[in-house]
Amino acid sequence: MILYVQQYLLITLKFHENQRSFAVQAGINDEISLMKLKFTKMHGLGNDFVVIDAVNQSVSLTSAQLRLLADRHFGIGCDQILLVEKAEGDADFRYRIYNADGGEVEQCGNGARCFVRYVHDRGMTQKNEIRVETPGGLIIPRLEANGEVTVNMGTPKFEPQEIPFIAEKRALTYALDIDGRQVEISAVSLGNPHAVQVVADVDSAPVLTEGALIEHHPRFPQRVNAGYMQVLDRGHIRLRVYERGAGETLACGTGACVAVVTGISRGLLQSTVEVSTRGGNLSIRWEGEDQPVWMTGPAAAVFDGEIEL
Repeated sequence: MILYVQQYLLITLKFHENQRSFAVQAGINDEISLMKLKFTKMHGLGNDFVVIDAVNQSVSLTSAQLRLLADRHFGIGCDQILLVEKAEGDADFRYRIYNADGGEVEQCGNGARCFVRYVHDRGMTQKNEIRVETPGGLIIPRLEANGEVTVNMGTPKFEPQEIPFIAEKRALTYALDIDGRQVEISAVSLGNPHAVQVVADVDSAPVLTEGALIEHHPRFPQRVNAGYMQVLDRGHIRLRVYERGAGETLACGTGACVAVVTGISRGLLQSTVEVSTRGGNLSIRWEGEDQPVWMTGPAAAVFDGEIEL
């Protein structure tokens, strides 16, 4: 059962003297004309988002404004900003994702669940299952009767050039040099690149110290999400992810999918797996190569607001 807390807030952000340093660093000044944007704060297992309707209001955001929205001290605060747009093809909607650093990314699994919850709750569609364009490909999220959301996340890619990852040929695992020592990773893309390690204990894994080094490793030309997976049994794993452009988050939907794909490929897991993150649990199912990955989990609205930028 999902608890939806609806608070209606008016957030007006102005650059007072104690905020000016951030504005200057972000490249924003008082001469920029202000615009008001309506938004909804949502989360999927604590992976939190600012969701903006770009269908019914005009939205044009700079990288500096995106960073400001995501800032937890001067803005609203979130891991990612999600834009709901009109589809360019025959899908129902287009879905764009921006990390807290202002950079656009290809895919976000927890965001996909929030996306379908958002458009359904606001009457933008009557369909329980929708087709959504993303930079990483088409996804098909479905709102379940119990309020959870199941998403067809597409088919994982393993070829190095498709991830992208610099390697001579595809392999089950790769040795990655991190500050003069070797770590064993699996490299997979599910619309965005992931490097997954199997560890004995996620609580003691070097997520915060090593994650950024893997994210910016030169063998990943578009940077990468760094995952740390602990196998509890064939149907249950624990997971932490250092996300590209966001740092460690409480949960990562594509990270959970790719971790399960990695575990199944290595013979460690069965086809349906419970993934325990610091924000809660997801159910992931994958039947093998050339098959899509299915993710089921919650999505919750926190509050609606309006911000002046």
